[in-house]
Amino acid sequence: MTFSDIFKSSFLENISSVSILDMALALILAFGLGIFIFLIYKKTYNGVMYSSSFGVTLIALTMITTVVILAVTSNVVLSLGMVGALSIVRFRTAIKEPLDIAFLFWSIAVGIVLAAGMIPLAVIGSVIIGLILLVFVNRKSHSNPYIVVLQCANHESEQAAKAYLEKRTNRCVVKSKTAQKGSIELNLEIRLKDDNTDFINELSEMNGVSSAVLVSYNGEYMG
Repeated sequence: MTFSDIFKSSFLENISSVSILDMALALILAFGLGIFIFLIYKKTYNGVMYSSSFGVTLIALTMITTVVILAVTSNVVLSLGMVGALSIVRFRTAIKEPLDIAFLFWSIAVGIVLAAGMIPLAVIGSVIIGLILLVFVNRKSHSNPYIVVLQCANHESEQAAKAYLEKRTNRCVVKSKTAQKGSIELNLEIRLKDDNTDFINELSEMNGVSSAVLVSYNGEYMG
């Protein structure tokens, strides 16, 4: 061992393992594709509460994955250590929308493919995936469901209100019913014939109906 070997640093030797040009090009492309994924997410979001922080997370996740894979591909020993280090990471944030999982996996996949140098695959694949999501997510194959909450005084007013709804809507199904002394509460799922909701005003004025509430929802249901 020579005197220079004592001060030899393997850490400093890894500085030149990835060139500045490769890092800059990979991060710029990752940022651009991350923006594209974010715009597709914003355009196709159909949930109740839109989270802008999740969209920013998609951009950051694409770039972070690119940085990690660049480091892994430049050093075989580091790749083995990275697998062990990442295996202890646990993400406990609940995913409320099933489609959000697809966007997270999309961001990670783009980062991996970009860092591996497969730029055409990352770009063309992202464009195709984005177009497919725009077509299928925004396509309305069914009418939007609504929930009507009724407060009725007796059985007669309940039957009259239900018959009125069946006449004014394409579909009317009782989801729940709560009966108390002098009061009956009904939750009905309906499908509107058009965008006109004036029928709910007429429904609230019927004899025996104390209140009528119309609520739109995006939950799981049987078509």
